[in-house]
Amino acid sequence: MKQIVQAWRHVFKLDPDRPIDDQTLEAVCSSGTDAIMVGGSSGVTYDNTDCLLTRIRKFQIPCVLEVSSLEAIVPGFDLFLIPMVLNSCDPQWLIGNQAKAAEMYGEMIPWNLLVPEGYIVLNPDSTVAKRTEANTLLTESESAAYAQIADRMLQLPIVYVEYSGTFGNMELVSAVGRRLEHARLFYGGGIVDGETARLAASACDTVVVGNIVYSDLDKALKTVDAIKNRGI
Repeated sequence: MKQIVQAWRHVFKLDPDRPIDDQTLEAVCSSGTDAIMVGGSSGVTYDNTDCLLTRIRKFQIPCVLEVSSLEAIVPGFDLFLIPMVLNSCDPQWLIGNQAKAAEMYGEMIPWNLLVPEGYIVLNPDSTVAKRTEANTLLTESESAAYAQIADRMLQLPIVYVEYSGTFGNMELVSAVGRRLEHARLFYGGGIVDGETARLAASACDTVVVGNIVYSDLDKALKTVDAIKNRGI
């Protein structure tokens, strides 16, 4: 399953703390996207995560949990993505929370299903930037340097450039991508239609689409076709 991640071009990210009706969920899960990522920056609990997973499991699609809270870890996902915020000013978001989890649940952790992600958070107004105290003022070269450390030294399989809520600087994203040799480059933030999806797909390996699902389903679904059926 870990190897399948390397082939993903498009992923929908669903937030357990945001309501989604059955019709919308079916459309998203049947859209042709490569996977569903479940996660959020706030309000994520065991109960709402478990409820969303149960509903997604009605469809034949890979479903992964991006772990943001120890209290919201639910068994049954195909993989568990473990964020490490590379540009956080608080070490708990780089390794502290992960060490706490190992201390509490070390014997029960399905280590073979864990996939670490090296996050570079760049939108200062986003919840994730504020929560993790991320240094969002990185230049293009500084961002690329963080990515290269994640790729070459830490050997992380995923580097994730996150603009969360706004469309980012694609020149910066491309610069990050050029410094990677092994890691897959994920991008998330401000994907609102087919055009922004195409632009992002030209700069990264995997595009993560989230907020637009909840505000304009039709535009969200068009992002799948824009990436997967246009030879990008």
